[in-house]
Amino acid sequence: MIRLAFALLLAATPVWSFEVPSGQPVDLQEVLIDDLGDEIWLRFRFVAPKISRDDAMAEVNAQDMLHLCQETALTYISDFELDGDVIVVSLADRPTEFGVADPDATQFFEAFRADNGSCIWESY
Repeated sequence: MIRLAFALLLAATPVWSFEVPSGQPVDLQEVLIDDLGDEIWLRFRFVAPKISRDDAMAEVNAQDMLHLCQETALTYISDFELDGDVIVVSLADRPTEFGVADPDATQFFEAFRADNGSCIWESY
């Protein structure tokens, strides 16, 4: 069961834009709470129009997602008193509908667990 925790409609001037190590523009699309039975996943969905499928960008994207987890997701979780087991950070080159395949969209996902105020990468 997925519940919408907070959603932002992306306008010409985004309400929540974030700085990341790569310097690319990143906007929050939405935060979803996904109850999977044994675990609660908190999904932070960002739009980063300049990401590409180029393998050379993989490390850059990973650094940006770790930064978004540590600097944005952990703060958001604390501010909104959310509880979850897994934090998923995703980057997409355009807004996409969650759970709907979009073969034209470029998307990257990383899963993390919060541990003592840090995001620890999870292998899924």
